[in-house]
Amino acid sequence: QVQLVESGGGLVQAGGSLRLSCVASGSIFSINGMGWYRQAPGKQRELVAGITSRQTTNYADSVKGRFTIFRDNAKNTVYLQMNSLKPEDTAVYFCNHGTYYSGGNYYPGDYWGQGTQVTVSS
Repeated sequence: QVQLVESGGGLVQAGGSLRLSCVASGSIFSINGMGWYRQAPGKQRELVAGITSRQTTNYADSVKGRFTIFRDNAKNTVYLQMNSLKPEDTAVYFCNHGTYYSGGNYYPGDYWGQGTQVTVSS
């Protein structure tokens, strides 16, 4: 079984920073694309950032210039560095294993972490 464990969420004020971590087990991590998604109350789950096995990255327009996704294959870990946080970033953030890029778009794989709550206050 692929297991994904997220951590690093919390409560911050607008303008603050958080770093989310996702540790994967049960897979050959280095050959899989990974993604961070989020779901806010009343909204659909959306892609925040994706990274391929070759470390090509892409971001939602709403977070470009503020968030950075990166991976450390030796630690089987993918990170999301979030800077200049805004109240609209408040959501549960999910790590996804198997995210892939095709035809100019990212698509999620079958495995999800449990989610970590990020709350940004005004």
